[in-house]
Amino acid sequence: MFKKIRVWWHFSASNMHRDFAQGVKNLWKWFPTIWKQRDWDDHFIYELIRVKLEFQAKYIGDKDRHTTAKRDAERMRLVTRLIKLQQDDHYDMEYMDYHNQDMSFKPVPGKPDRSELVFNQISERFDEYFAKYPRQYKRVLDGRINRFGRTRPITDKQVIAMEIAHENQARCQKLIFGIMHDHIEGWWD
Repeated sequence: MFKKIRVWWHFSASNMHRDFAQGVKNLWKWFPTIWKQRDWDDHFIYELIRVKLEFQAKYIGDKDRHTTAKRDAERMRLVTRLIKLQQDDHYDMEYMDYHNQDMSFKPVPGKPDRSELVFNQISERFDEYFAKYPRQYKRVLDGRINRFGRTRPITDKQVIAMEIAHENQARCQKLIFGIMHDHIEGWWD
C-alpha cells in the first residue's frame, strides 16, 4: 500500500501544481473558441480542429525539438488555411464571382397571394472560370463529375460552373483529411 502511494506521489502528485497551472492556461486559451461553439453544423467541428492545429503548430514550430518540427508546423498551418477555406465555402461560392444576376419576385399565375423567386442573368464570364479549372471542366463535360444526377449532356454554363465549384469544395475537404491522415501521427513533440 505504501509503495503504491510512493509511486503515485512520485509520478502524479508531485506534478499536480504544474498540471493545475496548465489546465488554467488551457481554459483561458480555449475559452473564446468554446464560448462560440454550437452543435449546429460542420463549421464548428472544423473550428475546433483549426484552433487546435493553430495552437499545436505554434508550439511545435517554436520549440523545434525534432528535425521535421518546422515542416510539421507548416503542414498544420496549411491544414488550418484549408479549413478556413472550407468553412467559408470558398470554392462553392467562387463561381459566383464570374457572373452577375438579378433576382426578383414574380407573382405566381392563378395564386395572387404567392410569388416565386426568379433569377435573370445579366452577364457572365464563365469561360474564364473554366480556364482556371480545365481538368474539372473536362470531367464535367465527360460526365465523370455529375453531382446533380444529370441524364443528358450539359449545355448550361452556370450548371457546369456549379458542378466544378462543388467538386473543388469536395477536393478541399479531401485534401484537409488526406494531409491529416498522412501526417497527424507525427505531429507530436
